Amino acid sequence: MDVLIKNGLVFSGDSTPPKKSNIFISNGVIQMITTNEIPENHSMKVIDANGNWVMPGFIDFHTHYDAEIEAAPGLTESLRHGVTTVSLGSCSLSLALGTPEDLADMFSRVEAIPREEVLPLLQKVKNWNSLRTYKDHLNSLPLGPNVTSFIGHSCLRAHVMGLERSLTKGVKPTRQEMDKMNALLEDALQEGYMGMSINTLIWDKMDGKRFRSRPLPSTFANWSEYRHFNRTLRKWGRIFQGVPNVSSKYNLVLFMAESVGLFRKKLKTTIISMMDVKSNRFIYKLLGALSRILNKLFNADFKYQSLPEVFDLYADGVDVVVFEEFGAGTAAIHLQDMVERKKLLQDSKYRSWFRRQWTNIFLPRIFHRDFNDSKIVECPDASLVGKSFYEVSKERKQHVVDCFLDLCAEYGNDIRWYTVIANDRLEPLQTIVSHPDVMIGFSDAGAHLRGMAHYNFPLRLLKLVRDAELAGKPFMTMEKAISRVTGELADWLGIDAGHIEIGKRADIVIVRPEFLNQELGTDCEAPMPEFGNFVRLVRRNNKTVQAVLVNGKIAVIDGEPISEVGKSKDYGKFLECYLGNNDAVPTMDEEVEPNLVMAVG
Repeated sequence: MDVLIKNGLVFSGDSTPPKKSNIFISNGVIQMITTNEIPENHSMKVIDANGNWVMPGFIDFHTHYDAEIEAAPGLTESLRHGVTTVSLGSCSLSLALGTPEDLADMFSRVEAIPREEVLPLLQKVKNWNSLRTYKDHLNSLPLGPNVTSFIGHSCLRAHVMGLERSLTKGVKPTRQEMDKMNALLEDALQEGYMGMSINTLIWDKMDGKRFRSRPLPSTFANWSEYRHFNRTLRKWGRIFQGVPNVSSKYNLVLFMAESVGLFRKKLKTTIISMMDVKSNRFIYKLLGALSRILNKLFNADFKYQSLPEVFDLYADGVDVVVFEEFGAGTAAIHLQDMVERKKLLQDSKYRSWFRRQWTNIFLPRIFHRDFNDSKIVECPDASLVGKSFYEVSKERKQHVVDCFLDLCAEYGNDIRWYTVIANDRLEPLQTIVSHPDVMIGFSDAGAHLRGMAHYNFPLRLLKLVRDAELAGKPFMTMEKAISRVTGELADWLGIDAGHIEIGKRADIVIVRPEFLNQELGTDCEAPMPEFGNFVRLVRRNNKTVQAVLVNGKIAVIDGEPISEVGKSKDYGKFLECYLGNNDAVPTMDEEVEPNLVMAVG
């Protein structure tokens, strides 16, 4: 059905001021944008956007939907918030290559997704084992949003070297294995993958029983291996995505060096993450200064990934990803059997070890490790709910670490608590999202299902900007904010998205500005029927989003995905990266000629 969006304030996605316009869409393509009235007829679906903002669909370039997309390809938790393009394959993790068991072991613990759901799912659906057939498989799914992908270095390394060798310290790939990995990388780039993702953070650990608690395969590579693949990425003009050691932060310099374009082609490089972390209030300023020097003086193309909102975290007992950054935390998470874990938490030697590491100010950290900055939100003992661990420890006359370990030993994962890690101060957050070397993203959507819910981060950015305008202290124009989560990202990533233009595919979100309010930050939980009704943390703000269109087809009305999403193949598709292909955006004219006669009549 043809679609007419009328009377909306249209933002194009390229930072130009908005204009009240009418948009006519046919065959999934924007055929007309005009301030003149477009005649309506019975074949049109008309959306009256009067008083609302019409903008390109949002882009989420850092997700871990790789597993969920196989069970629920509609990806409705992102789609309902206006996200019309998501990227897979981040942090060295991808399902493109490898056996179901290897992939489940690499993916599940790092991203806090139940292995007992992921492994059977992959065993059931995985019928591909090449970069092309994986892309074809994604295109065969009834996708909700469009999909792009990196090739994950961990999956590539394990596939070529074998999982055990790829996880063994001191074992380097042979020349033949390096050549094979590089050939597969070339295949991926030829098929339109955006680039390669790596991981150097050793507190991202393996799941399963075979190699449980070893770091991911990518972390065992040395920098000569990364550089070998970066030569290929540089040749193609594609993207190097990485996870630095965010605790120690020292290897940030190595990522920066890879991007430098002196006497060679610059390399598009992006890493996580610039934040105003509570454990180091100065670091975001230092990072911002370093990237400015790098990009201006050393001809680099280096970007941080940042969220425009408070970075908060929920935890069930000791099952929380930030506990992996110190040995005592990892030792507890290593034990899957709750009886064995309880014994460990009650062991005096272990408790002493945990306490030493928790209170050691010299150990590298990203987590603040301050139990005063915590709140118990669920517990079998209702009298504890609403209190911090520090407050409970004072009542019990215990050291706070002993109190925490006692409660986790007694209640296991039935004690749920909350804390804020970063981005809790307004002015530093405004500085971060305004920084020219920042890409707005890093939602981790599809991962950390019980701990995080950043699915609606683009709307949170719009709220941040609108709140400042309403307070009389603007720091960014709304058209710039919208560009930062649409066209600016699409252009840097090299994908055909993020713009409202005649001849472009119609990926559009319509926002009610008066509902860019506190509801955007309200936490709630929802079951995942596809994952055995596993309950995940989500955010719901249905009044904010009037409608979402993907490929010109209405996917969401009033914040609710319609019934066809996840069933019809008329919505999302795999978007190939065009970087290196003369840097030219493929035009829709090659596929569908805009039918202006239809638009007028």
